[in-house]
Amino acid sequence: MIRLVLALVLLVAAPLAVSAQPLAEVARLEAERRKAVAAPGKVYTNDNLRPDTFTPAPLAAPVDPAAPAAAAEAPAGQDPPRDQAYWSGRIAAARADLQRSQMFAQALQSRINGLNADFVNRDDPFQRAQIADDRDKALAELERVNTEIQNQSKAIADIQDEARRAGVPPGWLRDPS
Repeated sequence: MIRLVLALVLLVAAPLAVSAQPLAEVARLEAERRKAVAAPGKVYTNDNLRPDTFTPAPLAAPVDPAAPAAAAEAPAGQDPPRDQAYWSGRIAAARADLQRSQMFAQALQSRINGLNADFVNRDDPFQRAQIADDRDKALAELERVNTEIQNQSKAIADIQDEARRAGVPPGWLRDPS
């Protein structure tokens, strides 16, 4: 029993005795390590980082999938034929633009909700001011996108009305999904 206790004490005490280096020894080893390092690592400053501003990329102009084929068929100086491919492509492009804008509006609303929660949970006035500024920018962008959504919805209605007046069969304008 005594041998077991003595072995247990040695097992516990041995690593402590080995790892207990004097502070001067640790400082000397660190100084040698620093001398051995040839060049310091890259230092990052605020100039190396992107600004934390929310600036979405502008949306690309809608591309009419039927335009290249229709343009090739039309003689010079005349409008392309207004067949099923023309109307389907035109309404599909308008719907795709609307869907993209709606998804962007949802993402902006999520960002605004997060900024609102962050604003409420901060005590530092400087941080609150930054968050409020970001939130105001996001709200302005959301307002712009909502106006864009209204315009795109009106454009879809205008295309449908124009197609109705041109005698286009309703099936040509149906959403395939």
